[in-house]
Amino acid sequence: MNAGELLEHLNALDEHERVEAKRASEVGKSLLETVCAFANEPGLGGGWILLGAVREEMALFPAYEIEGVEQPDKVSADLASQCRGMFNTPVQVDILTEQLQGRAVIVVHVAEASPQSKPIFFRSQGLPRGALRRVGSTDQHCTEDDLSLLYQGRRNETFDTSPLADTSLDDVMSEALSDYRLARAEANPDAEELRWTDEDLLGSLGCIKRVDGQWRLTVAGLLLFGKSQSLRRCLPMTRVDYIRVPGREWVPDPETRFDTVELRGPLFRLIRRAQAAVIDDLPRGFVLAEGELQRHDKPLIPLRVIREAIVNALMHRNYRSHSPVQIIRYANRLEIRNPGFSLKSPDHLGEPGSQPRNPCLAAVLHETRFAETKGSGIRVMREMMSQAGLTPPFFESDRGRDEFVARYLFHHFLGPEDVAWLSTFKSLHLSDDEAKALVFVKEAGAIDNATYRGLTGADVLAASQALRRLRDAGLLTQQGRSSATFYVPTTKLLPAGMSASVMSSNLDGLSSNLGALSSKSEDLSSNLPATAGIREGLLGKVSGALVARVSALGQRNSPQEVRDIVLELCAQRAWRAEELATLLRRNTEYVRSNYLRPLLRNGRLQMTNPRDVNDPQQAYRTVDVPDST
Repeated sequence: MNAGELLEHLNALDEHERVEAKRASEVGKSLLETVCAFANEPGLGGGWILLGAVREEMALFPAYEIEGVEQPDKVSADLASQCRGMFNTPVQVDILTEQLQGRAVIVVHVAEASPQSKPIFFRSQGLPRGALRRVGSTDQHCTEDDLSLLYQGRRNETFDTSPLADTSLDDVMSEALSDYRLARAEANPDAEELRWTDEDLLGSLGCIKRVDGQWRLTVAGLLLFGKSQSLRRCLPMTRVDYIRVPGREWVPDPETRFDTVELRGPLFRLIRRAQAAVIDDLPRGFVLAEGELQRHDKPLIPLRVIREAIVNALMHRNYRSHSPVQIIRYANRLEIRNPGFSLKSPDHLGEPGSQPRNPCLAAVLHETRFAETKGSGIRVMREMMSQAGLTPPFFESDRGRDEFVARYLFHHFLGPEDVAWLSTFKSLHLSDDEAKALVFVKEAGAIDNATYRGLTGADVLAASQALRRLRDAGLLTQQGRSSATFYVPTTKLLPAGMSASVMSSNLDGLSSNLGALSSKSEDLSSNLPATAGIREGLLGKVSGALVARVSALGQRNSPQEVRDIVLELCAQRAWRAEELATLLRRNTEYVRSNYLRPLLRNGRLQMTNPRDVNDPQQAYRTVDVPDST
């Protein structure tokens, strides 16, 4: 991308995992840390840095402007020199100076380093502190888990293949080996390893290693095939706690005890026991197939989802952490917490490709069809929940707490109550994707770009535009910035007394037919006008020859040409930013930062409500300029 495209990208999406803006005063350590993070991040393909851009904070128009770089040649030469000498291995960067808005800016493209070169780190700091990863729009110092992921490209030993000194073949449970052989035979009856001895089989799976002439179980070997007493002795916290909490909050009444069941055992048995505990305790619906007289009960959450959720938690958890996996059953949701943040960027959860923390465990679970290793688990869970008519699951990865949380609501998604509630906003002409987002916010209390994409299948830009439209309509309030941006409901969306803290319908009503998702939800989008229809309606409010000029606008008109048209439009009537964006066929934030803001600053436009710049109905009209004659 060139400088102009990067600036447009920043004003549309803000900084994100592949684009960063730096002002001239930040050229130094901050810039080199971003270079290091772009070079290290697995699968990112590098990133772009625009030097000489500054994010100007305003209540209504947070936007990026060009500040420029003094002595761009010197800065470029210094940066190239430091990229060659500051790190343990030279980092490849492309540096180009351009002119933008009459000022010099520098465009830097950082290529992703080869797997054999990672981790890239500052020589002076060493590991792990000197290595960084790109997480969302931030540069994060690497943890031990991050380094393990980076070293996997060099085929170095991972934690789950580390031998445990206080173990031997006597710690292997023969019944667990039989479980594996049975599961493997079901997946592939002709697998050659089924004919091997136990010792050869364990060695081929990476479950035993010879240390000082003695066989020792690896971490994966003990987890998969270890006896219960051996697991307690060597890995005492690698259990699953199934916790049943009355109500919808964590122990809301200190006098009320919650019920806990501690589950231990080799992994194949642990997965089945945890799954059985969840299924037995979930609310149940029923299906009465056409032509049958007897109904069939089934758990509210699909069995495949429960299994995928439990397997993912046990397969990807951080086994260095001395904490159990927690499965918490609230009155309105199932929540699974496992130690270990996602090594895959939260922005890409559900996309193809996997970055397993425990590749040995993942391989065995894949061979026995307990798990996929293609990154498809989250996508499958979302699809299965959607097919069951339930709110899609949502996920939270917290690097600071080294924790991953998955939540599964019992709420039927876009049922008759939701459709009736959405009808109160019909004047806003919501798209069906925006309607889904509002229902999710009503249930979960917040939404971010990644969750919107998971709900709708939209790309990053479309999700950002939709969420900002809902914000500008006064339904959502924006919190945070960049990758940490999220949106919460306003009182206009949820009037006083209507809770948004992970609520759902009354559980007494959940025994209805699981297949009875309201057909009204399928018709939701057909009753809403498409963008093209909205634009035609707006053009009908434009008079005279101006209609032809607006219709003839392309994407390559100069900013001044478009500003002149904006002034003529706002001379005829007051327009909201979203309306102007639709007429001009441009992003709303782009219209604000490149057209409205300069015209306001120059006194050519004025707000209809200057006392409340955050008014969602804020509109703009042209200021009459007195004739100089």
